[in-house]
Amino acid sequence: QVQLVESGGGLVQAGGSLRLSCAASGRTFSSYAMAWFRQAPGKEREFVATIGRSSYSTVYADSVKGRFTISRDNAKNTVDLQMNSLKPEDTAVYYCAASIVVAPRGRRDQYQYWGQGTQVTVSS
Repeated sequence: QVQLVESGGGLVQAGGSLRLSCAASGRTFSSYAMAWFRQAPGKEREFVATIGRSSYSTVYADSVKGRFTISRDNAKNTVDLQMNSLKPEDTAVYYCAASIVVAPRGRRDQYQYWGQGTQVTVSS
């Protein structure tokens, strides 16, 4: 089992940057594929980005491709999301998620563990 705690959210102007971090407990962090999802008010939780167990494989939602970068450090049990060129439509609660599935991609039902989320607000 793994516990996830997100940090780094906040208020930023459009065009700005934020870096989210997710700290995972447990000694088997490298056994999990990791991902970031987000949920805006009144909308479904949607996939943002995922990274494989050894960082070789990353997948991004079309809406963030070229602006966001997911990375992980298995020695520190962390996964980060660097967000650049932020837009008001990026405003949401961002969630870190972990999956024991080898290639869960963007399928929300493939992720077994979730953090509590961190709020990102982008002002226009």
